[in-house]
This record gives sequence, C-alpha cells and structure tokens, in this order.
Amino acid sequence: MGSVSLKIGDGTARFKRASVCSSAVNLLMLFSVIITNLFAFYAFTYSPKELHHHHKPKDISLISEKVSLILREIESSKKKLAQMEKELLGYETIDLSKPNIPNELKIFLDHHELPLGKDSRTGITEMVASVGHSCGKSGDLLSQYMNYKVNGLCPDDWSLGQNLILRGCDPLPRRRCFAKTIPKVDLQSFPSSLWKNVSEKIYSWSGIGCKNLACLNSKKLNRDCAGCFDIVNGYETQRYVKTRGKNDFLIDDVLAMGSGGIRVGFDIGGGSGTFAARMAERNVTVVTGTLNIDAPINEFIAARGLFPLYLSLDHRFPFYDNVFDLVHAGNGLDVGGRPEKLEFLMFDIDRILRAGGLFWLDNFYCSNEDKKKDLTRLIERFGYKKLKWVVGEKINGSGKSEVYLSAVLQKPHRYLGNFWAKGIAEERQGEDGEEGEMYGETLGGGAGVPSCQGLRKKITNL
Repeated sequence: MGSVSLKIGDGTARFKRASVCSSAVNLLMLFSVIITNLFAFYAFTYSPKELHHHHKPKDISLISEKVSLILREIESSKKKLAQMEKELLGYETIDLSKPNIPNELKIFLDHHELPLGKDSRTGITEMVASVGHSCGKSGDLLSQYMNYKVNGLCPDDWSLGQNLILRGCDPLPRRRCFAKTIPKVDLQSFPSSLWKNVSEKIYSWSGIGCKNLACLNSKKLNRDCAGCFDIVNGYETQRYVKTRGKNDFLIDDVLAMGSGGIRVGFDIGGGSGTFAARMAERNVTVVTGTLNIDAPINEFIAARGLFPLYLSLDHRFPFYDNVFDLVHAGNGLDVGGRPEKLEFLMFDIDRILRAGGLFWLDNFYCSNEDKKKDLTRLIERFGYKKLKWVVGEKINGSGKSEVYLSAVLQKPHRYLGNFWAKGIAEERQGEDGEEGEMYGETLGGGAGVPSCQGLRKKITNL
C-alpha cells in the first residue's frame, strides 16, 4: 500500500512502489482483523454443552407443564360454569339411575331408533320423547306423576300435573293409563249450549276448594273472572255487547275494524269462554287457552260447545305462523317477572297473528306507571297501527283508583326496507337523542313505518 502522487502537468498519474515495511504492517493488520472476527463469531455462537443439553430442555418442559395446567384449569372452570348454568336454568338432564325413578318414566324417555334407519327428509335416526326441560328440577313430583299401574286407571292427580306445568315441566310425559272418566249428561246442543248451565256433576272438583258453581261465582278468581261462571243471570250475559266504561269495547265494533274479515281467533286466559261464545254467535271460531286455576275451567268451556286449550303461558303457542285473524288478551298477558318474559310472550303472539290481523288488549291492569310505559314501548316496537287506544281509571272494591289500558291494534305488513330504515333511525337517535321526522303518519299512521320524506332526510344527513 504505497503512497500515490499525481502529476498534473503531463496529465498522467504514477504509483510509487510500496516498501517492505509497510507490506508487513498491512499483513499484520489483516491477520488481526481476521482473528478478531473469528473470536466474535465464536462468542456469539458458542453455548456450553451442559447448558445446551440440560437447562434449555428443562426450562421448556417446565413452561409446557405450566401451560398445560392452566389450560386444564380453564377447561375445568368452563365445565363447572356450564353445570351451574344448567342447574340454575333447569336444563339438567333427568338422572334415570336413581332408584326412585319409575320404570314407566325410563321407558318413555328411552330413545327409539327408526326401524328403517336414517330418515332421508329430516336426517334423524331415532325418536326422542318431548318433555319439558325443567322436569328434572321437580324429580320427586315427576316420579310421583309417573308412578301408576300400566293399562289401569290413572290416579286422580290432574292437580299434580298442573303443578308440574306451572313449575316449567311442560309438556308432561305421556302415560299408559286410562284417564278418569265422568259421565257428561244433559249436555246441550249447539248453539243453545253457549248460555245454559248443565249439571255440576259433569265437572271434576278434585283438588279445587269450591265444589259447585255457586261457590265459584261468589269469588273473584282473577281480574277477568269475577262471577264469570254465571252465564244465565250474571254480567257474562252482557259482556262484549254492552259497555260499563270507556275501556270496554263492543265486539261488533272490533270485528268491523278487521281487514279481510275475522274468521279464526285465539283468546289468552279467556275465563269461562264468554269471548269465544260471543264470537261463535258471529261465526268466528276461537280457541281459548287456559289452565284450571281454582276452577274446572277447561271442562266448563267444553260444556259450552267451545274449544279449550289446556296451556301455560310459558309454553310456546302450538300454532303455525300467521294463522289467526284476531288475538284477544286481558290480564292473562300479565306474566310478571322481568320485562324480557313479556317480550317473549308478545313476540309469540305476533308470530301467530297474520299481517292485517287484530290484537285486542282488553282492560289490561297497569299496576304502576312503569308497567304501562314498558308495555307501550313494547307495542311501539312492533309497529302496530293503533285503531283504538284508551287509558282509563276504575274504582276497585276498596275505593282505590286503578289504571287500565284497552286497545285494538293492527299488525303491519313487514318488509326488509322497514327494518333497514328503523335501524337508521335508532342509530341517529343514539347519536343526537332524537328520532326526528323518520316516522310519520304513513300507511295508516302506525308507528314504525318510515315516511319517504323522513327517510330521505336521514340518508342525506348520514
């Protein structure tokens, strides 16, 4: 590596020869750089043999064990939480291994394979019994209910079965015994049967405090049934055809509001069946859903030549979608508990009511202002058209004022754009706290139907 001199005059550049001394120094420097790099490479890549073969695998194994332990604990916690949820909600399966479980219950709950194997249409391979999910929570009562003599007479235990239903064990398991029969004498022919009492001996009075109709008529079984078994001389003979207050609607006025005619209806908690009787006089078939709460209600309704449906309000209505022209409900709609319970019931009512059909809310007792507001908001969410809406006061037996709500609502024809527009309105409401002019008096003035002008405004503002 010699020095370099440049001679500018003749335009050439000449290199002087490097000396021997400078060459040796350069070689020494090169050797030093190589040795240094080798040591650095060795230092970064070398690990002691003992550490490589013992400590590293040991650490990895320890970490792996701890991770596995944590995962097992998480899985165990999930199972415990699921078990707790099952026990709280009543979805725990019935333990058929217990010695007190009747053999009939085991046979009924046993899975039965299809004789021809898998069904090509449904894909199922076996038939499974349908039993209410909460039956397991009432194991002792269920065992008592299923303890009977096969091919013999069933025990007179209808009240036990109803107790199970009210506890959520619905539907009840089937039984292989013959139900108690009572001679149905002196039944009247239709339509005279609608307003004539028959012999009290045709009803089952077991498990009921009263043993005759006079006793029942002297009591107020509920807000919709005070003396309701007197269908000859009592108020039932005037109900729905004469009004006692502004909350009472005449049945002919309501029928006139029906779009496309009223042919079939469903009455929820219909007392002694008077609503169905009035409808039958007008050639409308009504199914009355009710239990036997402190009275032989189902037998009484059937004796009038009407259709009773032994049903708890916690049970999904056993009807297909959009089949009824009219649904009538009074205080049977008061299911109590959390607001979500009423929502489930209202959505099921909406499901079975056809578009354009009527929902008649008849003298619903609003125990407080919050209850009235909750029900009103819920109705608004469904977008029903308010054909009639009356909030009035009545004086009860103790002289106190009570608030009642009566309404006739028409189910709207729903379409995808309706829900899309409603979603925009709710989103805007969440941002500025007001709905604006999204919903107006369109398609009959019902709530939940967007006006074109309001919709255009909202889309522009987005």
